[in-house]
Amino acid sequence: MDDLNIRKLGRAGRITFTRPKALNALSHEMALAIYRTLDGWRDDPDVALVIIDAEGDRAFCAGGDIAAVYRAGLAGEHATGQRFFADEYRMNAAIADYPKPIVAFMQGFVMGGGVGVGGHASHRIVGDTTQIAMPESGIGLIPDVGGTWLLSRAPGRIGEYLALTGARMGAGDAIHAGFADAYITESEWPDLIARLEETGDISLIEGAHAPTAPLRTMDLSPFAKETVPDIIDALEEDGNAQVLKILHANSPLSMAAGLAMVRAAREDARMQDSLAREYRFTYRATQDTDFLEGVRAQIIDKDRKPKWMADASPDNVAALLAPLGPNELDWEERA
Repeated sequence: MDDLNIRKLGRAGRITFTRPKALNALSHEMALAIYRTLDGWRDDPDVALVIIDAEGDRAFCAGGDIAAVYRAGLAGEHATGQRFFADEYRMNAAIADYPKPIVAFMQGFVMGGGVGVGGHASHRIVGDTTQIAMPESGIGLIPDVGGTWLLSRAPGRIGEYLALTGARMGAGDAIHAGFADAYITESEWPDLIARLEETGDISLIEGAHAPTAPLRTMDLSPFAKETVPDIIDALEEDGNAQVLKILHANSPLSMAAGLAMVRAAREDARMQDSLAREYRFTYRATQDTDFLEGVRAQIIDKDRKPKWMADASPDNVAALLAPLGPNELDWEERA
């Protein structure tokens, strides 16, 4: 397909995002293609490892291509989004559980759906341009694609902070928060990829000393509070105007749900448990949340003035995260 370059070179299976003008946004068809490709290489003796990278210097993958989901949801057709999220999450789980090494080279923007691809690889490489974020609260969604699983395992209250604010992490912060493994100068990536192709030897990956990680020293104690209003009150006491501005701009429902989901994910035994919980929200997203309004304001009309209307009460959060019965996400092969 035009949006991915899938091939085998030497000992490596290669998957390259090839739509740099769209910041390599992940479409439904791309998610299905990645899933099918990984399944085909699982028992292929010629493939010792898989390398995922991207064309262009602006983004590895800046998120999911959700325009089709938006248009369908606006027309009252919710199955399009439900199928997209289900197939994307199965692909995320396939990456996390893959029996062979997967090496992701993540330059530029790595957001949302991009984290779902690169963030679950076994060897996650970042460089000087890397900016990783889960900014879903700004579009009326929640950190999905296994994002709540990653956030729940970040040190201290970093997970809550990133979920609510959508703050971007450079290479040092990404490694500290558990979203990446190795910092390597981007000019060295082509040579490393060539050697991995030739040898299939994962031990060739040697990270350098990562840049500074501001999250290490940031006071995130307000994010230990029980609710989003409590967190806002604590930030107001601290006079943290910059973070308060972000929280006041994001969807109250998305922040409340994201907070609950990151904390619930800390008890999950495997990432699939977190993905299943995320799917309960996204299954209902085009019908019962702020998602359509958030996409309209931030992506379609770009007026940056969403009118958040969804109920952010604990009861509504619980309802949105309630089991889906026969529609619960399962892990059968569908691609």
